[in-house]
Amino acid sequence: MFVASTYSKKQIFTDVEPDLVIFHANQLVTMDTTFGAPRINEEMSELAIIHDGAVAVKDERIIFVGTTEELMSKFEFGKIHTKINAKNRLVTPGFVDPHTHVIFGGTREIELSLKINGKTYLEILNEGGGILKTVRETREASLAKLIENGKKILDRMMFYGTTTAEIKSGYGLTTESELKILRAAKILNEEHPIDIISTFLGAHAIPPEYKDNPDDYVDLIISEMIPTVVKEELAEFCDVFCEKGIFSIKQTRKIINRAKRYGLKPQIHIDEIVDTNGALLAAEVKAIQTGHLLKSNDHGLKAMADAGIIATLLPGTPFCLMSNEYAPARKMIQMGIPIAIATDLNPNCWTESMQMIIALTCYNMKLTPAEALSAATINSACALQRQDEIGSLEIGKKADLIIFEVPNYHFIPYHFGINLVSKVIKNGKIVVDNK
Repeated sequence: MFVASTYSKKQIFTDVEPDLVIFHANQLVTMDTTFGAPRINEEMSELAIIHDGAVAVKDERIIFVGTTEELMSKFEFGKIHTKINAKNRLVTPGFVDPHTHVIFGGTREIELSLKINGKTYLEILNEGGGILKTVRETREASLAKLIENGKKILDRMMFYGTTTAEIKSGYGLTTESELKILRAAKILNEEHPIDIISTFLGAHAIPPEYKDNPDDYVDLIISEMIPTVVKEELAEFCDVFCEKGIFSIKQTRKIINRAKRYGLKPQIHIDEIVDTNGALLAAEVKAIQTGHLLKSNDHGLKAMADAGIIATLLPGTPFCLMSNEYAPARKMIQMGIPIAIATDLNPNCWTESMQMIIALTCYNMKLTPAEALSAATINSACALQRQDEIGSLEIGKKADLIIFEVPNYHFIPYHFGINLVSKVIKNGKIVVDNK
Protein backbone atom coordinates (compact mmCIF):
# COMPACT_ATOMS: atom_id res chain seq x y z
CA MET A 1 0.00 0.00 0.00
CA PHE A 2 1.41 3.38 -0.99
CA VAL A 3 1.39 6.10 1.65
CA ALA A 4 1.04 9.76 0.75
CA SER A 5 4.00 10.88 2.84
CA THR A 6 6.37 8.63 0.87
CA TYR A 7 5.85 10.60 -2.32
CA SER A 8 7.33 13.77 -3.70
CA LYS A 9 5.12 15.79 -6.03
CA LYS A 10 7.90 15.65 -8.61
CA GLN A 11 8.31 11.87 -8.56
CA ILE A 12 7.20 9.71 -11.47
CA PHE A 13 7.09 6.00 -10.71
CA THR A 14 8.30 3.88 -13.60
CA ASP A 15 9.11 0.80 -11.53
CA VAL A 16 5.47 0.04 -10.69
CA GLU A 17 2.58 -0.90 -12.93
CA PRO A 18 -0.48 1.34 -12.52
CA ASP A 19 -3.84 -0.24 -11.76
CA LEU A 20 -5.68 2.49 -13.63
CA VAL A 21 -4.85 5.36 -15.96
CA ILE A 22 -6.88 8.25 -17.32
CA PHE A 23 -5.50 9.84 -20.46
CA HIS A 24 -6.26 12.40 -23.18
CA ALA A 25 -8.25 14.61 -20.77
CA ASN A 26 -9.09 17.83 -22.55
CA GLN A 27 -8.60 19.63 -19.23
CA LEU A 28 -7.03 17.96 -16.20
CA VAL A 29 -7.67 20.35 -13.30
CA THR A 30 -5.04 19.39 -10.73
CA MET A 31 -5.45 22.11 -8.06
CA ASP A 32 -1.74 21.58 -7.38
CA THR A 33 -1.09 22.88 -3.86
CA THR A 34 2.11 24.67 -4.84
CA PHE A 35 -0.37 27.51 -5.50
CA GLY A 36 -1.36 27.42 -1.84
CA ALA A 37 -3.73 25.48 0.39
CA PRO A 38 -6.16 26.93 1.07
CA ARG A 39 -6.27 29.19 -1.93
CA ILE A 40 -7.00 32.86 -1.21
CA ASN A 41 -7.47 36.00 -3.33
CA GLU A 42 -6.34 35.50 -6.92
CA GLU A 43 -4.99 32.01 -6.10
CA MET A 44 -8.58 30.76 -6.28
CA SER A 45 -8.47 31.24 -10.05
CA GLU A 46 -5.24 29.25 -10.47
CA LEU A 47 -6.51 25.75 -11.28
CA ALA A 48 -3.20 24.29 -12.50
CA ILE A 49 -4.73 22.82 -15.67
CA ILE A 50 -2.91 20.25 -17.82
CA HIS A 51 -4.19 19.96 -21.39
CA ASP A 52 -4.21 16.47 -22.89
CA GLY A 53 -3.72 15.45 -19.27
CA ALA A 54 -3.20 12.04 -17.69
CA VAL A 55 -3.26 10.43 -14.25
CA ALA A 56 -1.94 7.04 -13.15
CA VAL A 57 -3.13 5.22 -10.02
CA LYS A 58 -1.68 2.37 -7.97
CA ASP A 59 -3.17 0.94 -4.76
CA GLU A 60 -5.67 3.77 -4.29
CA ARG A 61 -3.01 6.49 -4.69
CA ILE A 62 -1.96 8.78 -7.51
CA ILE A 63 1.50 7.90 -8.81
CA PHE A 64 1.66 10.13 -11.88
CA VAL A 65 0.16 13.43 -13.04
CA GLY A 66 1.18 14.94 -16.36
CA THR A 67 0.49 14.92 -20.08
CA THR A 68 -0.64 11.89 -22.02
CA GLU A 69 2.63 11.95 -23.95
CA GLU A 70 4.59 11.73 -20.70
CA LEU A 71 2.35 8.92 -19.45
CA MET A 72 2.90 6.88 -22.63
CA SER A 73 6.66 7.30 -22.35
CA LYS A 74 6.88 6.30 -18.68
CA PHE A 75 4.65 3.21 -18.44
CA GLU A 76 4.05 0.05 -20.47
CA PHE A 77 0.58 1.01 -21.60
CA GLY A 78 -0.45 -2.45 -22.75
CA LYS A 79 -0.03 -3.96 -19.29
CA ILE A 80 -2.34 -1.53 -17.48
CA HIS A 81 -5.55 -3.17 -16.31
CA THR A 82 -7.99 -0.23 -16.52
CA LYS A 83 -7.56 2.48 -19.13
CA ILE A 84 -10.00 5.38 -19.46
CA ASN A 85 -9.87 7.62 -22.49
CA ALA A 86 -11.07 11.06 -21.37
CA LYS A 87 -10.90 12.67 -24.80
CA ASN A 88 -12.98 15.87 -24.96
CA ARG A 89 -13.72 15.52 -21.25
CA LEU A 90 -12.93 17.40 -18.06
CA VAL A 91 -11.18 15.69 -15.12
CA THR A 92 -11.11 17.25 -11.65
CA PRO A 93 -10.53 16.21 -8.05
CA GLY A 94 -13.57 14.66 -6.36
CA PHE A 95 -15.86 17.16 -4.68
CA VAL A 96 -15.44 17.65 -0.93
CA ASP A 97 -18.67 18.63 0.84
CA PRO A 98 -17.58 20.09 4.20
CA HIS A 99 -20.96 20.98 5.75
CA THR A 100 -23.89 18.53 5.67
CA HIS A 101 -26.65 17.15 7.88
CA VAL A 102 -27.10 13.86 6.01
CA ILE A 103 -28.55 11.76 8.84
CA PHE A 104 -32.10 12.58 9.86
CA GLY A 105 -35.59 11.11 10.07
CA GLY A 106 -38.64 12.28 8.17
CA THR A 107 -39.09 15.06 5.62
CA ARG A 108 -40.33 18.66 5.62
CA GLU A 109 -41.71 19.19 2.14
CA ILE A 110 -44.82 20.98 3.48
CA GLU A 111 -42.61 23.86 4.65
CA LEU A 112 -42.05 24.96 1.06
CA SER A 113 -45.65 26.14 0.90
CA LEU A 114 -45.28 27.87 4.27
CA LYS A 115 -42.24 29.78 3.02
CA ILE A 116 -44.02 30.72 -0.20
CA ASN A 117 -46.79 32.16 1.98
CA GLY A 118 -44.33 34.31 3.91
CA LYS A 119 -43.41 32.27 6.98
CA THR A 120 -39.85 32.88 8.14
CA TYR A 121 -37.37 30.24 9.31
CA LEU A 122 -37.71 31.30 12.95
CA GLU A 123 -41.51 31.48 12.74
CA ILE A 124 -41.68 27.92 11.43
CA LEU A 125 -39.29 26.83 14.18
CA ASN A 126 -41.32 28.57 16.90
CA GLU A 127 -44.47 26.79 15.70
CA GLY A 128 -42.83 23.39 16.16
CA GLY A 129 -41.65 22.93 12.60
CA GLY A 130 -38.18 23.21 11.13
CA ILE A 131 -35.43 21.56 13.12
CA LEU A 132 -37.85 20.58 15.90
CA LYS A 133 -40.01 18.52 13.52
CA THR A 134 -36.93 16.71 12.28
CA VAL A 135 -35.80 16.17 15.88
CA ARG A 136 -39.07 14.42 16.71
CA GLU A 137 -38.84 12.14 13.69
CA THR A 138 -35.13 11.44 14.15
CA ARG A 139 -35.65 10.47 17.80
CA GLU A 140 -38.31 7.99 16.67
CA ALA A 141 -36.15 6.47 13.91
CA SER A 142 -34.10 3.35 14.60
CA LEU A 143 -30.37 3.21 14.02
CA ALA A 144 -31.00 0.87 11.08
CA LYS A 145 -33.47 3.31 9.52
CA LEU A 146 -31.05 6.23 9.84
CA ILE A 147 -28.32 4.16 8.18
CA GLU A 148 -30.71 3.16 5.39
CA ASN A 149 -31.74 6.77 4.78
CA GLY A 150 -28.15 8.00 4.98
CA LYS A 151 -26.94 5.43 2.46
CA LYS A 152 -29.50 6.56 -0.12
CA ILE A 153 -28.40 10.16 0.29
CA LEU A 154 -24.70 9.29 0.09
CA ASP A 155 -25.33 7.25 -3.06
CA ARG A 156 -26.85 10.32 -4.71
CA MET A 157 -24.04 12.57 -3.48
CA MET A 158 -21.49 10.22 -5.03
CA PHE A 159 -23.53 10.08 -8.26
CA TYR A 160 -23.04 13.85 -8.54
CA GLY A 161 -19.30 13.69 -7.82
CA THR A 162 -18.84 13.97 -4.05
CA THR A 163 -16.09 11.69 -2.73
CA THR A 164 -15.66 13.09 0.82
CA ALA A 165 -18.30 14.61 3.11
CA GLU A 166 -18.64 15.95 6.60
CA ILE A 167 -21.76 14.79 8.48
CA LYS A 168 -23.10 16.57 11.55
CA SER A 169 -25.35 15.26 14.27
CA GLY A 170 -27.88 17.73 15.68
CA TYR A 171 -31.30 16.22 15.08
CA GLY A 172 -31.40 14.24 18.31
CA LEU A 173 -30.79 16.83 21.04
CA THR A 174 -30.63 14.11 23.70
CA THR A 175 -27.49 12.21 24.57
CA GLU A 176 -28.97 8.93 23.33
CA SER A 177 -30.24 10.33 20.03
CA GLU A 178 -27.10 12.35 19.28
CA LEU A 179 -25.01 9.23 19.83
CA LYS A 180 -27.36 7.28 17.55
CA ILE A 181 -26.78 9.75 14.71
CA LEU A 182 -23.00 9.69 15.15
CA ARG A 183 -22.98 5.87 15.34
CA ALA A 184 -24.91 5.80 12.07
CA ALA A 185 -22.29 8.09 10.51
CA LYS A 186 -19.49 5.87 11.78
CA ILE A 187 -21.10 2.75 10.30
CA LEU A 188 -21.70 4.51 6.98
CA ASN A 189 -18.06 5.58 6.90
CA GLU A 190 -17.09 1.92 7.21
CA GLU A 191 -19.59 0.69 4.63
CA HIS A 192 -19.90 3.43 2.00
CA PRO A 193 -17.25 4.48 -0.56
CA ILE A 194 -17.56 8.16 0.42
CA ASP A 195 -15.17 9.12 3.21
CA ILE A 196 -17.12 10.64 6.11
CA ILE A 197 -15.81 13.08 8.73
CA SER A 198 -18.16 13.35 11.72
CA THR A 199 -19.08 16.49 13.65
CA PHE A 200 -20.94 16.67 16.96
CA LEU A 201 -23.67 19.33 16.73
CA GLY A 202 -25.68 18.74 19.88
CA ALA A 203 -25.99 22.53 20.01
CA HIS A 204 -28.17 22.72 16.90
CA ALA A 205 -31.32 23.97 18.64
CA ILE A 206 -32.80 24.19 22.13
CA PRO A 207 -35.02 21.08 22.52
CA PRO A 208 -38.61 21.67 23.62
CA GLU A 209 -38.03 20.13 27.03
CA TYR A 210 -35.40 22.82 27.76
CA LYS A 211 -37.29 25.74 26.21
CA ASP A 212 -37.58 27.56 29.55
CA ASN A 213 -34.09 26.70 30.82
CA PRO A 214 -31.67 26.63 27.86
CA ASP A 215 -28.61 26.97 30.09
CA ASP A 216 -29.46 23.59 31.58
CA TYR A 217 -29.28 22.11 28.09
CA VAL A 218 -25.89 23.75 27.57
CA ASP A 219 -24.76 22.10 30.81
CA LEU A 220 -26.00 18.72 29.50
CA ILE A 221 -23.98 19.20 26.33
CA ILE A 222 -20.75 20.02 28.15
CA SER A 223 -21.10 17.63 31.10
CA GLU A 224 -22.52 14.54 29.38
CA MET A 225 -22.71 14.70 25.60
CA ILE A 226 -19.19 15.89 24.77
CA PRO A 227 -17.41 13.47 27.16
CA THR A 228 -19.45 10.53 25.84
CA VAL A 229 -18.89 11.44 22.18
CA VAL A 230 -15.15 11.67 22.80
CA LYS A 231 -15.05 8.46 24.84
CA GLU A 232 -16.71 6.54 22.00
CA GLU A 233 -14.54 8.30 19.37
CA LEU A 234 -17.61 9.31 17.37
CA ALA A 235 -16.61 12.78 16.17
CA GLU A 236 -13.61 14.83 15.13
CA PHE A 237 -15.24 18.28 15.20
CA CYS A 238 -17.73 20.13 17.40
CA ASP A 239 -20.12 22.69 15.95
CA VAL A 240 -22.63 25.14 17.48
CA PHE A 241 -25.52 27.03 15.85
CA CYS A 242 -24.71 30.50 17.20
CA GLU A 243 -27.73 32.62 16.38
CA LYS A 244 -30.24 34.95 18.00
CA GLY A 245 -32.87 32.87 19.81
CA ILE A 246 -30.80 29.69 19.56
CA PHE A 247 -27.32 29.70 21.18
CA SER A 248 -25.82 32.97 22.35
CA ILE A 249 -22.21 34.06 22.02
CA LYS A 250 -21.68 33.25 25.71
CA GLN A 251 -23.23 29.79 25.40
CA THR A 252 -21.35 29.06 22.19
CA ARG A 253 -18.02 30.08 23.70
CA LYS A 254 -18.69 27.81 26.70
CA ILE A 255 -19.52 24.79 24.52
CA ILE A 256 -16.64 25.30 22.08
CA ASN A 257 -14.05 25.80 24.82
CA ARG A 258 -15.19 22.63 26.59
CA ALA A 259 -15.11 20.70 23.31
CA LYS A 260 -11.57 21.91 22.62
CA ARG A 261 -10.43 20.73 26.05
CA TYR A 262 -11.72 17.28 25.10
CA GLY A 263 -9.82 17.36 21.82
CA LEU A 264 -12.67 18.17 19.42
CA LYS A 265 -11.86 20.70 16.72
CA PRO A 266 -14.11 23.79 16.63
CA GLN A 267 -16.58 24.85 13.95
CA ILE A 268 -19.43 27.37 14.26
CA HIS A 269 -22.64 28.20 12.35
CA ILE A 270 -22.54 32.01 12.51
CA ASP A 271 -24.44 35.13 11.52
CA GLU A 272 -26.97 33.45 9.26
CA ILE A 273 -30.06 35.43 10.27
CA VAL A 274 -28.69 38.30 12.37
CA ASP A 275 -25.21 39.60 13.15
CA THR A 276 -24.33 38.22 16.58
CA ASN A 277 -20.60 38.98 16.26
CA GLY A 278 -20.16 35.31 15.47
CA ALA A 279 -17.27 35.97 13.09
CA LEU A 280 -15.34 37.67 15.88
CA LEU A 281 -16.01 34.70 18.17
CA ALA A 282 -14.85 32.30 15.45
CA ALA A 283 -11.53 34.13 15.31
CA GLU A 284 -11.28 34.15 19.11
CA VAL A 285 -11.78 30.37 19.47
CA LYS A 286 -9.75 29.63 16.33
CA ALA A 287 -12.51 27.74 14.55
CA ILE A 288 -11.31 25.58 11.67
CA GLN A 289 -14.29 26.63 9.55
CA THR A 290 -17.45 28.66 9.91
CA GLY A 291 -20.78 28.28 8.12
CA HIS A 292 -23.30 30.75 6.61
CA LEU A 293 -21.90 34.30 7.38
CA LEU A 294 -24.66 36.22 5.60
CA LYS A 295 -24.74 38.97 8.24
CA SER A 296 -21.14 39.02 9.54
CA ASN A 297 -19.72 42.51 10.10
CA ASP A 298 -16.44 43.73 8.61
CA HIS A 299 -14.66 43.78 11.97
CA GLY A 300 -15.39 40.09 12.48
CA LEU A 301 -14.51 39.21 8.90
CA LYS A 302 -11.19 41.02 9.24
CA ALA A 303 -10.47 39.00 12.39
CA MET A 304 -11.27 35.80 10.49
CA ALA A 305 -8.97 36.83 7.65
CA ASP A 306 -6.14 37.56 10.08
CA ALA A 307 -6.68 34.18 11.77
CA GLY A 308 -6.86 32.27 8.47
CA ILE A 309 -10.28 30.82 9.27
CA ILE A 310 -12.16 29.25 6.38
CA ALA A 311 -15.59 30.62 5.52
CA THR A 312 -17.73 27.75 4.28
CA LEU A 313 -20.49 29.38 2.28
CA LEU A 314 -23.84 27.67 1.79
CA PRO A 315 -25.72 29.27 -1.12
CA GLY A 316 -28.32 26.52 -1.15
CA THR A 317 -29.69 27.74 2.18
CA PRO A 318 -30.77 31.30 1.23
CA PHE A 319 -31.99 29.84 -2.08
CA CYS A 320 -34.30 27.45 -0.19
CA LEU A 321 -35.32 30.19 2.26
CA MET A 322 -36.27 32.34 -0.74
CA SER A 323 -33.95 35.09 0.38
CA ASN A 324 -32.30 37.58 -1.93
CA GLU A 325 -29.38 37.95 0.46
CA TYR A 326 -26.30 35.76 0.11
CA ALA A 327 -22.99 35.76 1.93
CA PRO A 328 -20.73 38.57 0.61
CA ALA A 329 -18.29 36.20 -1.04
CA ARG A 330 -16.54 38.78 -3.23
CA LYS A 331 -15.84 40.98 -0.23
CA MET A 332 -14.46 37.99 1.68
CA ILE A 333 -12.13 37.06 -1.15
CA GLN A 334 -10.87 40.65 -1.36
CA MET A 335 -10.25 40.56 2.41
CA GLY A 336 -8.16 37.40 2.04
CA ILE A 337 -10.57 34.98 3.71
CA PRO A 338 -10.30 31.41 2.38
CA ILE A 339 -13.65 30.40 0.84
CA ALA A 340 -15.09 26.87 0.76
CA ILE A 341 -18.59 25.91 -0.38
CA ALA A 342 -20.92 23.12 0.71
CA THR A 343 -24.45 21.82 0.14
CA ASP A 344 -25.67 22.25 3.74
CA LEU A 345 -27.75 19.18 2.82
CA ASN A 346 -30.60 18.93 5.35
CA PRO A 347 -34.41 18.58 5.33
CA ASN A 348 -34.75 22.33 4.72
CA CYS A 349 -32.12 22.47 1.94
CA TRP A 350 -32.18 19.07 0.32
CA THR A 351 -29.70 18.79 -2.51
CA GLU A 352 -26.99 16.19 -2.97
CA SER A 353 -25.45 18.05 -5.91
CA MET A 354 -22.27 20.03 -5.46
CA GLN A 355 -22.69 20.89 -9.15
CA MET A 356 -25.87 22.77 -8.23
CA ILE A 357 -24.04 24.52 -5.38
CA ILE A 358 -21.28 25.61 -7.76
CA ALA A 359 -23.94 27.09 -10.05
CA LEU A 360 -25.59 28.98 -7.16
CA THR A 361 -22.16 30.18 -6.03
CA CYS A 362 -21.53 31.68 -9.45
CA TYR A 363 -24.98 33.10 -10.18
CA ASN A 364 -25.87 34.41 -6.72
CA MET A 365 -22.51 35.09 -5.01
CA LYS A 366 -20.62 36.15 -8.15
CA LEU A 367 -17.67 33.79 -7.86
CA THR A 368 -16.13 32.83 -11.17
CA PRO A 369 -16.34 29.17 -12.24
CA ALA A 370 -12.63 28.80 -11.38
CA GLU A 371 -13.09 30.27 -7.90
CA ALA A 372 -16.12 28.11 -7.24
CA LEU A 373 -14.29 24.95 -8.30
CA SER A 374 -11.38 25.82 -6.00
CA ALA A 375 -13.90 26.33 -3.19
CA ALA A 376 -15.51 22.93 -3.84
CA THR A 377 -12.26 20.95 -3.89
CA ILE A 378 -8.98 22.05 -2.31
CA ASN A 379 -10.47 24.72 -0.02
CA SER A 380 -13.20 22.36 1.14
CA ALA A 381 -10.52 19.78 1.89
CA CYS A 382 -8.76 22.41 4.00
CA ALA A 383 -12.04 23.10 5.85
CA LEU A 384 -11.88 19.48 7.03
CA GLN A 385 -8.08 19.49 7.47
CA ARG A 386 -7.71 16.83 4.77
CA GLN A 387 -5.68 18.85 2.24
CA ASP A 388 -2.73 16.45 2.51
CA GLU A 389 -4.95 13.60 1.29
CA ILE A 390 -7.65 15.01 -0.99
CA GLY A 391 -8.80 18.12 -2.83
CA SER A 392 -6.13 18.11 -5.55
CA LEU A 393 -4.62 15.66 -8.01
CA GLU A 394 -1.05 15.21 -6.85
CA ILE A 395 1.33 12.31 -6.47
CA GLY A 396 0.71 10.48 -3.22
CA LYS A 397 -2.81 11.72 -2.65
CA LYS A 398 -5.93 9.59 -2.72
CA ALA A 399 -7.12 8.83 -6.23
CA ASP A 400 -10.46 10.63 -5.91
CA LEU A 401 -11.47 12.02 -9.31
CA ILE A 402 -14.43 13.05 -11.41
CA ILE A 403 -14.62 12.68 -15.18
CA PHE A 404 -17.21 15.03 -16.67
CA GLU A 405 -18.99 14.74 -20.01
CA VAL A 406 -17.95 18.31 -20.86
CA PRO A 407 -14.74 19.71 -22.37
CA ASN A 408 -13.88 22.34 -19.75
CA TYR A 409 -14.65 23.49 -16.20
CA HIS A 410 -16.75 26.47 -17.35
CA PHE A 411 -19.56 24.04 -18.17
CA ILE A 412 -20.15 23.00 -14.55
CA PRO A 413 -22.13 26.14 -13.58
CA TYR A 414 -23.08 26.99 -17.17
CA HIS A 415 -25.05 23.80 -17.92
CA PHE A 416 -26.91 23.49 -14.64
CA GLY A 417 -29.78 21.37 -13.37
CA ILE A 418 -28.47 18.09 -14.77
CA ASN A 419 -25.71 15.68 -13.82
CA LEU A 420 -22.62 16.29 -15.97
CA VAL A 421 -20.65 13.41 -14.41
CA SER A 422 -19.45 10.56 -16.62
CA LYS A 423 -17.46 8.63 -14.01
CA VAL A 424 -16.48 8.98 -10.37
CA ILE A 425 -13.32 7.32 -9.12
CA LYS A 426 -12.89 6.86 -5.37
CA ASN A 427 -9.65 5.47 -3.92
CA GLY A 428 -8.65 4.38 -7.40
CA LYS A 429 -11.84 2.44 -8.15
CA ILE A 430 -14.70 3.36 -10.46
CA VAL A 431 -17.71 3.81 -8.17
CA VAL A 432 -19.99 5.67 -10.61
CA ASP A 433 -20.20 4.98 -14.33
CA ASN A 434 -22.99 6.87 -16.07
CA LYS A 435 -22.39 5.42 -19.50
